[in-house]
Amino acid sequence: MGGDVACCGVVDSGESDSFYATKPEYQDDVPKTRFKLRAGKTLSARKWNSAFSQDGQLDIAKVLRRIQRGGVHPSIKGVVWEFLLGSFDPNSTFNERNQLRQHRRWYQYGTWKSECQKMEPTIGSGTIILAPIITTDGRPICDPSNNRDTQEDNTVPTSTPDASLKHEEHAVDTDLEKKVIQWKLTLHQIGLDVVRTDRSLVFYESEANLAKLWNVLAVYAWIDNEIGYCQGMNDLCSPTVVLLENEADAFWCFEHVMRRMRENFKATASSIGVQSQLNALATIIKMVDPKLHQHLENLDGGEYIFAFRMLMVLFRREFSFVDALYLWELMWAMEYNPSLFSLYEGPNAAMDRNNAPKGNDKLLKQYGRFERKNLKTGFSDKSSSLSVFVVAGILKSKKKQLLREARGLDNVLKVLNELTGKLDAKKACNEALKIHKKYLSKMMQ
Repeated sequence: MGGDVACCGVVDSGESDSFYATKPEYQDDVPKTRFKLRAGKTLSARKWNSAFSQDGQLDIAKVLRRIQRGGVHPSIKGVVWEFLLGSFDPNSTFNERNQLRQHRRWYQYGTWKSECQKMEPTIGSGTIILAPIITTDGRPICDPSNNRDTQEDNTVPTSTPDASLKHEEHAVDTDLEKKVIQWKLTLHQIGLDVVRTDRSLVFYESEANLAKLWNVLAVYAWIDNEIGYCQGMNDLCSPTVVLLENEADAFWCFEHVMRRMRENFKATASSIGVQSQLNALATIIKMVDPKLHQHLENLDGGEYIFAFRMLMVLFRREFSFVDALYLWELMWAMEYNPSLFSLYEGPNAAMDRNNAPKGNDKLLKQYGRFERKNLKTGFSDKSSSLSVFVVAGILKSKKKQLLREARGLDNVLKVLNELTGKLDAKKACNEALKIHKKYLSKMMQ
C-alpha cells in the first residue's frame, strides 16, 4: 500500500487550503474555497489504505461510496485520481502496478521526452520557451530571451538530396518534417500559457514547477499529433502536476484526463470540438425545461455557446482551485466504470453496456451513481456526460433570473459569470443527478 500512496508527494495537514497555498497578493482576488474536509465522509488516507487487500487489490466500491459522499483528502488525491481515471486497474496487485508505473516512467514517457529533447534541448532543462524558435517554414529564430544557446542547431530534420531516394521514404521524411515544425511552433504558446496558469498558487512560484508543467504539455503535444496543444489544456494539466510529484506520473494522469476530454479540442472549419456536448445540453434543457430552452432560443442562444468555457476546461473558471478538484473527483467517481482500465490498455477491449451486470447488485456497486443509472436504462450517449448535466443544473438553478433579466446573450453570460466562486460542487453534482434521472425518465416514455 505504501508504494501507491507515496506517489502523491503531499504531506498530511488539517485543512484543504493548506495544501494549495495562495500567494498573499491574490488572497482577495481568487474565489473562496467552499470544500471542507468532513470526518466520516471525505476519503481519508486511513480509509484509502484499508480498501486494499493484502496483495493490493482495491475495493473500488468502498472507495466510490466515500468519494461520492465527501471527496478525497488532499494527501491522497493524486493516487486516487489515477484509479478514477482508469490509469490503474483496481483488480491489479501492488507489484503489477509498480511494474506498470516503472514502465510508463522510464520506457514510455522517458522515450518520448528523449525524442523531444533531441529536437529541442530546452525540454527537461528546467526552463521554458516564451518566444517563437522557428518560422512557419522551419527556419530557426535566434532569440536570447528564450534562455537558449543561440548557436545551437534548431533546424528540423530534412531530407538529404539523393537521386536514389525512394518516393515513399521521401514522403515519410516530409511528414516527419511537418510534424516537427508544427510541434516546435507550439512550444512558445505552451510557455506563454504555462506562466499564466494558476498564478495565484505558491506552487508555481517555483521555476522548476513551471518547467514541469511545460514539459508535460510539450511531450503530450508531440505524441498526440492530431490534437497537439490547444489553450485550455494547461488548465486541465495543472492539477495533475500539483498533485503528483513525479513528472512522468503527472503526465500519465493528464493523459488519462485527455482521454476523456480530447474530443473537446477537435475543431473543423464548420464546428468546434465541444459542439456535440453543447448539442446534448440543448436537447436536455429542451426536454426537462421547455420554457427555459425556448427563452434561450429566443435570445439566439439555442446553440448554448455561452456554456463553451464550462465544458471546455471543466469548470476551472467557475470554482476555486480546491473546489474544481473536488468537483472533478465527484464527477469521475459518479461516472466510474470498472472497465476503464481494460478499455484503455486491452488490445481488443471495449465497454459494452449490453453486457452490463444487470441485476447483480454487487457488481453494479463498482460503478459510479451516474454510470450505474445509465447501465440500468441502457442509455449510452457519450456526449451526455455528467458535466453536461452539471451545466444543465446550473442553468436550471438560475432559471428565474434568466427569465427575468436576460434580454440577450450578454445578459446570460453576465448571470453565469456572477456565479464564479459561489457554486457548491456537491450541490451541483446532486442537481445534475436529479436532471439526469428526469431526462432518462422522459427518454423512456
